[in-house]
Amino acid sequence: MKTKLLYIEDDTEIATWVRADLEERGYEVVWLGSGEGAAEAAGGCSLVILDVMLPGLDGFTVGQRLKKEHPEVPIVMLSARTSIDDKLHGLDFADDYVTKPFHPDELAARIEVQLRKAGTAISADTVVKLDHLSIYEKDHRIVNEETGEEIILSGKQFHIFAYLLRHMGMIRTKEQIYEAVWNEPYLDGDKTLMVHIRHLREKLERDPANPTIIQTVRGVGYRVKKP
Repeated sequence: MKTKLLYIEDDTEIATWVRADLEERGYEVVWLGSGEGAAEAAGGCSLVILDVMLPGLDGFTVGQRLKKEHPEVPIVMLSARTSIDDKLHGLDFADDYVTKPFHPDELAARIEVQLRKAGTAISADTVVKLDHLSIYEKDHRIVNEETGEEIILSGKQFHIFAYLLRHMGMIRTKEQIYEAVWNEPYLDGDKTLMVHIRHLREKLERDPANPTIIQTVRGVGYRVKKP
């Protein structure tokens, strides 16, 4: 089951490319063109992406109402308004505030940060089978089905693996992975991610020297193959 996001945006052109990008990243996206029906739609979603400029009730009003009805659901505000007063107004209730124009990788990284904080960074009640591994996403648990043993990952190792799982079959660059997991800019030449990938392979792969689960795409990055 995919992580479901509620996206409220009245600009059809922006909504189309943002929705397509997020769906390509493995999310299920529910799109509304206004705040009407937002409270009902948010009940089944893990996070809300909310534009400020909406027809009828503005995003600030919609967001405040959503937070009252669904305090457990993170809200990421989108706005072309860059004044400190607008940002502070939004952050009174929202969990993050992203100014337009924004890069899709930035929005995706901010969404992932909020999902991790909320404990729903990967879809609940889902078991992913990869070769000899069973990944119980809700419980953050991985079992080697050949030995019956649970594989224990560090927090960073699990977040890296979970990020690759959410983008299964897709190549992710070192920069994308690092910035999504560490929430800070990647510095060229930094070996931190490479070390974590090596340790992950030592724990997950049958033969770490010839990995089949976490694959290296030379000169680009990494991916988890589709089952």
